[in-house]
Order: sequence, then C-alpha cells, then structure tokens
Amino acid sequence: MERSITAFSFALLASLTSALVLVVQAQPGFISIDCGAPNDYTDENTNMTYKVDDGFIGSGKNMSISGLIYQSNLRCTNLRFFPDGLRNCYTLRPDQGKNGKYLIRALFCYGNYDGKNQAPLFDLYIDVNYWATVGASSAIVEEIIYVPKADDIRVCLVKTGNGVPFISALELRALDDDVYPLESGFLQLSTRINLGQTSVVNWFRYRDDVYDRMWTPWHFPNWSTLNTTVAIDLSNDSNAYKVSRDVLQTAQGTMSSSSPLYLQWTTDAQPTNDATSLPGAPPKIWIVYLHFMEIERLSGPQREFTISMNDNQFAETVSLEYLKPVVVVSRPVKWPVITLSINSMNKSGNPPILNAMEIYNVVDLPNVPTAHDDVKAINDIKATYHIKRESWQGDPCVPSDYTWDGLNCSHGNPPRIISLKLNSSNLMGHIVPSLSHLSTIEYLDLSNNQLTGAIPKTLAELPHLSFLLTGNVHLCLADPCPRKKKQETILVTVTSVSSFCGALFSALAIIWLIKWKQTCSKTSEAFEQMPESSERTPRLKNRPFEYGEVSKITGNFGQVIGKGGFGNVYLGTLDNGTMVAVKMLSESSKQGYKEFQAEAQLLAILHHGNLVSLFGYCDDSKHMALVYEYMANGNLRQHLSEDHPKILTWSKRRQIAVDAAQGLDYLHNGCKPPIIHRDLKTSNILLNEDFQAKLADFGLSRAFASENDSHVSTRPAGTFGYLGPEFQSSGNRDKKSDVYSFGIVLFELITGQPAVMRSQDGCDFIHILEWLIPIIESGDIHRIMDPRLQGKFNINSAWKVVEIAMSCTQPRAIQRPDINHVLAELRESLVSKSSGSFEVTSSEIHCDSVPMAR
Repeated sequence: MERSITAFSFALLASLTSALVLVVQAQPGFISIDCGAPNDYTDENTNMTYKVDDGFIGSGKNMSISGLIYQSNLRCTNLRFFPDGLRNCYTLRPDQGKNGKYLIRALFCYGNYDGKNQAPLFDLYIDVNYWATVGASSAIVEEIIYVPKADDIRVCLVKTGNGVPFISALELRALDDDVYPLESGFLQLSTRINLGQTSVVNWFRYRDDVYDRMWTPWHFPNWSTLNTTVAIDLSNDSNAYKVSRDVLQTAQGTMSSSSPLYLQWTTDAQPTNDATSLPGAPPKIWIVYLHFMEIERLSGPQREFTISMNDNQFAETVSLEYLKPVVVVSRPVKWPVITLSINSMNKSGNPPILNAMEIYNVVDLPNVPTAHDDVKAINDIKATYHIKRESWQGDPCVPSDYTWDGLNCSHGNPPRIISLKLNSSNLMGHIVPSLSHLSTIEYLDLSNNQLTGAIPKTLAELPHLSFLLTGNVHLCLADPCPRKKKQETILVTVTSVSSFCGALFSALAIIWLIKWKQTCSKTSEAFEQMPESSERTPRLKNRPFEYGEVSKITGNFGQVIGKGGFGNVYLGTLDNGTMVAVKMLSESSKQGYKEFQAEAQLLAILHHGNLVSLFGYCDDSKHMALVYEYMANGNLRQHLSEDHPKILTWSKRRQIAVDAAQGLDYLHNGCKPPIIHRDLKTSNILLNEDFQAKLADFGLSRAFASENDSHVSTRPAGTFGYLGPEFQSSGNRDKKSDVYSFGIVLFELITGQPAVMRSQDGCDFIHILEWLIPIIESGDIHRIMDPRLQGKFNINSAWKVVEIAMSCTQPRAIQRPDINHVLAELRESLVSKSSGSFEVTSSEIHCDSVPMAR
C-alpha cells in the first residue's frame, strides 16, 4: 500500500525553509541512507549523518535532481535507480539483530529524473514478502513496523514490467519492545496525524520524536482547538510510546460535551466532516493508536469518555489526568469502513478530545524465507568467490519467481537449496567449506572453473549429493595434493541412491565417491541399483535387443505407425504377445545420435503413468532402436484434425490436459534437478487404448536445468509455434518455456486448430494466439470452441481452461505459473459442474489517507 503526500499537505508545508534529508543518526539503532548521494555528510541542525548507499547494495546507478523539493522534511535531491535485474535489494544490519522491533521507512521522489514524464510502477518487498506497490509522480512515503527473523533485513525493489524502479531514501529506527505489539505479520502505516496544529512549522520528527516518527499536522476546522505552552515532563513510565511533547501540547475536541467526537475513514478517503456511507476497499485488519493528554486545567471533574469502534467491536473507557499521557490501542478490527466514536461520560461541560492518532494495517507474512543455514552458506559462497550475478540478491529461493540463477530449491517449510550450478563461473581457490553446509543439496556443478587443492571429504558425506568438477585441473582427491608431472582433468560425480536424475550425460571418467576414495560401478549399473520412488509407477525391466530380434518383432519392419525427424516408428509384438512401438534411427535422421541417446537414457530412469515407458533398446553401432509401449490411439494432433473420424468430447479433452500436465509436473517437480522437455506439442502427446495421455519424444530434453538456468540450450530446440517469446531473443529454454508450450496445447484442445494456422485467404500462416486473443477479449467463447463439439461443453469449465491457457502463454516467462499450479487449476475444472457466464473482476491500488471527521 502506498501513501501519497497530497496537494493539501504540500500547501500546508510550503513555507518551511529548513530541510531534513533521511539520514543515519549517530545514536545506536538508527540507520538512514540518502540513496544516490555522492558522499556522507552530517546535518548541522539534527546532528544526523547522511550515508551513501554503496555499503548497503551492490547494484543500481545514482542520479541527482537539483532543486527538487516536495516538502521541507523530504529533500528529494538524489535517487538510485535499477535498470538491470528483476529484483534489487538493500541489506540492513541493525545492531539489535533479529527479533528486534524496527520502524522501516522508504521514500520515493520521481521528479521526472529520466525525462519520460511517466512515473514507473514497481513492487516493494520486505525480506521475502510483498510490502507495497509504488507508483506516483509525487513523493511517496512507505512505512512499516517490522520484527525480522534474521539479523539481516532486506528491502527489495522488484520490476513489474512498468518502468525502472528507483528509491530516494531508506531509514530504519529501532523501537522498544513494549510498544506497537505484534503477534504476527507487520504493521503498515496508513495515517499518523498531530491534531490541532495550524502552524506549518510544526511537522515533527527527530529530534522532537525520539523514534523519528513523522507527525503530519492536521486541523479539522469544525472542531475546537486546545493548546498549552506549559512545560511537560514526559520522563515517567506513563509515556511508553515516547510521543513528543510538541505533539501532545495540542489537541482537538468537539464544541460541547453532548456532541461525540466522530471519525470515519477508508483507504482512499480524504478528511471531511461528512459521515455518509463511503465507497470502501476490500476489508483489511486495522489497529488504531489513540494518543491523549489533558492539557487544560479543569475546575470540575476530570475529563472522562468512552471510545468505541465499529458498533463496539472495540470499546474502552478513558479518564484523563492533567499532563499525563494516555495511549489507547484498539484490538484488530476488520472492516472496509472504520468508524470511531468518542463520547463524554460526565456533565461537567468538558467535551472529548484527541491529541494524535496513528492508523496501521496488519499485513500477513505468507512467504517463509529459505532456511537460515542455507542462506548463510550461499552468501558465504557468493562472498568468497566474488560471484556477481544480477539475480543474486535478497533471499535465494523466495519468492519462487526470483530464485537466484543457477539454484533450484525445494518448496518445504522452510525452503531448502537442493541444486547449485556454478559451472564456468571463474571460481578460483580452494573449494569453500560452506558448500558442505548446504545439507540438503542434491546436485552441485563446479565444472570448468579454476579451483585448486583437495576435494573436501565433507562433500562426499552429504547424503543426497551428486557433483561435477570437470575442468578443474588442479583439484585432487588427496590432502595435500600429490605432485604430478602432468596434471589431469578430473570429473567427479558423487551420487546417492536418492538422486536419480543426475549424471545423465557424463562423457569422461566417472568416479563414485560414496565412500571417500572408493570407486564403484559405472553409471548404467548404478541406475539399475536405484530403488523405485513412491512417486513413480512400477518400472519395467529395460533390456538390450539385438538387431535381428528387432527385425523379428516388427515382422521385418512391415508396418509403419509413425514418422519423425529421427526416422520411422514400427508396430511390433514381443514373444509374450505384448504390442510395442519400435523407433528406428535412420542414417539420414535430422534428430541425430546424441538426441536419440538422450531419449534412451531418460526413458531408462523416468517412470510415470503419464510418460511413455521404455521396454528396451538396440545399439549395435549400425542400428539404433528404442522399444517402448504401444499407444493404440496415436497422437493428440491426429485426433484434433478435422478429418479424424473420432471426435474427442470436451470431458475427454480436459482429462487429456490433466494427464499431460501430470507428466510435465513429474519432469519439472518430481525430478531433482528438473528436466525440461523442450519439444512439448500435441504430436508428442500419445493416447493409449483408454485415451490416457502420455508424453513422448525426449530427444531434445535436458536434465540439470533449474528454473532460473539461463544456459539450458544455446542452439535451436523445439517446434515453431510452441516456442515462447524468450526463445526468439535468447535461444534458451527453461521450465516456463515448457509451460508456454503447454498453453498452446490447451488452446489446441479448446479450438481443434493447430498451433500455426492458415489465414482465411489461405495464402499465409498465422499463430493461434493472433487469432484467439481478440476473440477472447470480446468475450465470445463460442467462436473459438472446436465446432466439432457442436456446442456440447460446459461454458464455465471452457472459460476456466481458457484462463489457464492464457496464463501459460503470457509473453514474459516470469508471468507464467508453475506447472503444478496449472495442474491444480485443471483438476479443479474437471469437477466444475456449474453453468453460466464468465465474469472478470479486477483489483485497484488505493492510496491510504486520513479519516473523515464529524
């Protein structure tokens, strides 16, 4: 949520002449950063030191904006902007460390610094959780009260595709533990006002406020105003919140004791005395802090009144003593419109008063950060090897859209690092001990670096780890390393029984370090020894076939049932009567030996009900063949073509979508590291006799590819029409590229049309999305549904699948969901039985403000 400083505030404060910039104060517990400032300096009036931000962040560029002053307390003369990377994070290290309570405030002054005259829109995160969306041409102050669970606090600016994030200042103030109690989440400031202030010079913060809270002067014109110049002693225990005497010296109240002091507000309302119904935002949870002090000498009874919120959801009685502060903290109230009523309890003629008020929104912290030991280890690795990657900021695993490049993480509570790729990263020196502290890591690639010394024994003792060290010519297994006349390149792979997707493409000597310095069998033998996973279907025993046996089971290659870039697929029958499909690699194959071998290796170890099963293989140097299960109903593309005699019902199409998603989910999330299919299309989705769908054709697939791996492939892979926009620019593919391809498959199921269609005049080709999107935006779903369905489909479920397909085919990979989310949505669509029309709702960002008064 954002709080924009309104034009009313500007006018109120325009005559201020002294200026304070957000700074770091010499006293313990204060951190302030003048973002983009060229040097540190100290303000003479406050003795607060302005710090440059270089020590807090390693990315971004500085900019000065001469003469831009929004108000005296916010001198917006510098900023730091972040043209590179999706997420850029400041790291704050307060002396109090974790579990301390802090006020954290960020300032954003756009000032048209980039000459575009259009303020960017971006997100602000506190550690791994969303804080606010920032976007306004005026000055914006975002403030929270937060209790971190780690010693480091990270404030991150995240791109949303709407311009370059920037920041003008960042502050942290340590608070005492007994103020602003927090059971969970954090408190987000909506309003903090100092009532009864009519002078523009009385905008108070440090030094007037020891916590450096910013008190906005406010005056309701239809209320009476009280003030005093009497010296106030606030050193006693009754002033736990340490509200400034300057704030408490003024107050406002109603004109008579018979009139209640009434306030009402929403997230987007401005001050007014109109108590009519307001258009409310969605309900939030609010906590209100009311600050009172009697500043008038009363001759009769002391001032006494009742406080109630939202029809007595919260109620309390208050009695005021002269010059003694009282703080009333409401219980959390959930309501789109908040009403506060303060009513006098006596007939002394003394109306209720209010000196100051703070309103906070209670915000949940839904995301759990990565395990502390993993975070410490990966940051030690980053520092030791001086790794500079754009994405290596903030939490390494969370949020999942911003996982560090080269990392793959589990989705547990907390998330853990399970894969790390640092190959070809120019790493030098010994293998850092912190690598051994990643206790749940399954795959580690340190190949093609300049590492030296002995391989730590602690790496081999990690229970799940496989790792590669090829290309590090000065590594050895002994400690100290023996002298060699000629250094040899060594490739080390450590594989436990639980990491079954590793080391598929090892080409050099492979050394198994299950016990230190003890070698074992080859990878193919190790695969045979691996136990079955509960997530997999029972594995079939793969066996080698002689070429003569292949010829026999296919009847001398008598019946062709499919063709591809690799060659023909033949129908065969085993001795036990089982029908099989035999894929032969032809000499003129466009697919190539490596792709064919990759498919054989993958199918040998991948076992799932929605992946084709391998029975065996043939490799006699002249002939290569794969023998896998026969899929009686061919491929999905055949069934969607206009001339196919069998029409797939809408229900069957949805089930096929679920089957295919289950297979892809297994590859992406059931394999650690994940496997990218890279050629998902309707012709590679096969159907058995029961129309159960299974993924096929793994010749282009790649293992060891994490979600954020930018080096999955640097050569062409996949089929035109199914490739996401990112492939056109980089040639690389990842999990989100498979999701894009799956979205195209969904649209083919919906429409019956191929991924690339002929234009109406038949002279050109257009992509299916070019035809679909304008029709979808018009809301006419019947125009895109496969006419062969003859209108026999549930409109709600059809729209649901359209929604899912649209989310999968978003132009930016980061905007696409993970396949496990897609699978959950598709399963939900299967059980949908309602009918009716499709309705789109939208949410808006609202600015917080102060309450209405009556």
